[in-house]
Amino acid sequence: MTYPIDMSVHPDVSAHFDEATNTISYIVKDPASDHCAVVDSVMDIDYAAGRITYDHADRLIAEIEARGLTLDWIIETHVHADHLSAAPYIQERLGGRIGVGEKIMVVQETFGKVFNEGTEFQRDGSQFDALFKDGDTYKVGEMACFAIYTPGHTPACMVHVMGDAAFVGDTLFMPDGGSARADFPGGDAGELYDSIQKVLALPDEMRLFMCHDYGPDGRDIAWETTVAEERAHNIHVGGGKTREEFIRFRTDRDATLAMPKLIIPSLQVNMRAGELPRDADGRPMLKVPVNGL
Repeated sequence: MTYPIDMSVHPDVSAHFDEATNTISYIVKDPASDHCAVVDSVMDIDYAAGRITYDHADRLIAEIEARGLTLDWIIETHVHADHLSAAPYIQERLGGRIGVGEKIMVVQETFGKVFNEGTEFQRDGSQFDALFKDGDTYKVGEMACFAIYTPGHTPACMVHVMGDAAFVGDTLFMPDGGSARADFPGGDAGELYDSIQKVLALPDEMRLFMCHDYGPDGRDIAWETTVAEERAHNIHVGGGKTREEFIRFRTDRDATLAMPKLIIPSLQVNMRAGELPRDADGRPMLKVPVNGL
């Protein structure tokens, strides 16, 4: 696959860190217009209290409104297992189209069974406005953007490239953070390695923006690096590490990891494009499958 890379376009990227989930959301502005996209938004949840709030999303909305921007796209890099998407909340206030990788249907089928969803739960991705395939293009204002299919962490992961900026989701972490786990249903360490190689084949100067950072060894939270930095220094795949080495390391490491704290609510909400599931009376309600994950 040949991708339509244009390193001459330099979008303005505004990052918003969510301390509760270590997620970074982005507002990405077309340099040639007042149009923008939001990547990987966060809806706040107090899981113990069963309470949903929107402080993080409200900050994104406030900045977009204060800058007089028009929101074209609300991008989900994948179905997140560690935070809830605020996509419909943002769309209701600012418009824009919600997009995700077309393999969302695989995720919906898998977790539709886990959560014992009925026939009313559509497993065709119709909750989203656009389903991206590898190489699909779209525009934010005048800025041409495209999606790269990067499975491994989940079957529906995509990296979104906007000019000289690539939003990698959970495909990569910062160089000292390595890579994401590959042991969720549908994950595959070998596929993840191959996907990372697609990212590392982008131009050296391509800016890479992370979806998560955990400040390894106590360093300050960071979210921006480059392809060259990752290729040279990423502790899991940099410096020419082989596919076999990565699979062995990733498999051993994943076996030691606990499930993300918010995986149960996150999957139910995010496979619905950020909408809360509801019971037979129409009330927002989450399920807890026992021994299902």
